[in-house]
Amino acid sequence: MSAPLEQRERVNVLLVDDQPGKLLSYEAILGGLGENLVKASSAREALERLLKHDFAVVLIDVQMPEVDGFELAAMIREHPRFQHIALIFVSAIHLSDLDRIKGYEAGAVDYVPVPVVPEVLRAKVRVFAELHRKTRELERLNADLEQRVADRTEALAATAEALKSLNRDLETRIDERTREREEALAQLFEAQKIDTIGQLTGGVAHDFNNLLMAMLGSLQLLQKRMGDDPKSQRLVDNALKAAERGSALTQRLLAFARRQELRPSVVQLPTLIAGMKDLLARALGPTVTWEENFPRGLPAVLVDPNQLELALLNLTVNARDAMPEGGVITLSASPIKIPAGLADAPAELPQGDYVRVTITDTGRGMEADVLARATEPFYTTKGVGKGTGLGLSMVHGLAAQSGGVLRLFSEAGKGTRAELWLPLAVSSGAGDIEASPRVEPDRQEAGEKIAILVVEDDPLVSVGTVAMLEDLGHAVMEVSSGVEALALLSAGCKIDVVVTDFAMPGMTGLDLAVRLRKLRPTLPVILASGFADLGGAKWPDFDLPRLPKPFRQADLAALIAQVQRSALASSPARRGPAKVRQERSGS
Repeated sequence: MSAPLEQRERVNVLLVDDQPGKLLSYEAILGGLGENLVKASSAREALERLLKHDFAVVLIDVQMPEVDGFELAAMIREHPRFQHIALIFVSAIHLSDLDRIKGYEAGAVDYVPVPVVPEVLRAKVRVFAELHRKTRELERLNADLEQRVADRTEALAATAEALKSLNRDLETRIDERTREREEALAQLFEAQKIDTIGQLTGGVAHDFNNLLMAMLGSLQLLQKRMGDDPKSQRLVDNALKAAERGSALTQRLLAFARRQELRPSVVQLPTLIAGMKDLLARALGPTVTWEENFPRGLPAVLVDPNQLELALLNLTVNARDAMPEGGVITLSASPIKIPAGLADAPAELPQGDYVRVTITDTGRGMEADVLARATEPFYTTKGVGKGTGLGLSMVHGLAAQSGGVLRLFSEAGKGTRAELWLPLAVSSGAGDIEASPRVEPDRQEAGEKIAILVVEDDPLVSVGTVAMLEDLGHAVMEVSSGVEALALLSAGCKIDVVVTDFAMPGMTGLDLAVRLRKLRPTLPVILASGFADLGGAKWPDFDLPRLPKPFRQADLAALIAQVQRSALASSPARRGPAKVRQERSGS
């Protein structure tokens, strides 16, 4: 536990920036830490301050005249006295990986992007200030201990052997403290790395989903129009499967980053496993025996069935790889209730009802150090090209997002047991709820033909979306920005439904939906997005259907039919779109 601010030793924090306003803002953000804040407006002034005082942390602006932040960091690190000062860069520009590597080579320990999040900046500075304080305390303790040992050795020569034993014990304690500090730093750096990778993954997934959106839409329409040529049909089918595999790959990356969009439904585990039998048989091979043990009346779980299939396949393949000479894999499941104080329950799960899915193998097991790191992303004990190290991390992410947990138990030579705890689905009382079947375009009710406005800044996505809507028989208009959409509707253009992209320059799809709500309160708006996580966006307080990219024609048609039904249900009279438009024109 940290000492109160008034009792602990204050350390010096140097703030380096050529803009006085930014220095004042950093001073205001960090003032509550209780440390001594020293400002410098240039690299020369910063070096002067460093030579006069002892500093724990230096906050450096990357872009400064005369000498930039990278050069200043290199100059600081060249001085032997400043080898252990924590250097944190503050950057208002987007830094590439090469820039980050350059910064770390110059001696930086961290980056803070602008605009600065006060809580993040305070947390980073607090960690390194406390580390500096503890290091100084350890140095003073060492110096004091050495002096005491010297005094005792000189005064009591007869007890030299006992003093040597005491000194060895003290060295062990110092090593433990140092190791604890290094482990804490490693955890901090790992968390920052995972967050950075997660942000990168989310951005890549957005762009990739847009590309897949254009491919899937065009291929579906081509498949419907190309006739009965079997060879051509096979080629288009192959391309569609490849695009869908690309979509699945995107979901795996998002699962690793804990940013996937889950579509939970009520899942009966025996039914799901029965549908995977052929896939499991091909994955396990002839040398592995598969056994199942499901109790009668096993409750259903609430989880994304596609992601659960992928998680179970990952766990099964890992078990297979641990048995190169063959063995037995057993899949079992049992309902379990977590009351207060249940010893076997995972500490991170709240009280409630769960199903524990267990996969056990008779393989070689894992050493304790390997088991401790098994769910770390990119950690693998397999050879080059035989594993990415993402499998268990993805399963862990799915379990956490679904309200459950993944637990692993293993000993070298005694096999491995993986437990996947999943929450029970709440029954409606009328029997188990089944997941809604996917509606294919040729079996879907097209609904009434209406006027639709497509707002999309990516030409590839726009062309595909418009073509799918026109193929359904709707009248379609397209614009590339929210501003154009507002201008069109303000001019009196008769539109029944708006389908808008989320990420657009100038005005996002959410902003457009809010503006349209004020302009045309009854106009349905559908938000299409390739982003998996819109949690950071300010969501409106009215119903706004969302269509994740890449979507198929059936998904688009079904959602349009749904908003049509909702609009008709909320209308005082159930009138057709043509009649409504005539009445609006007359008014």
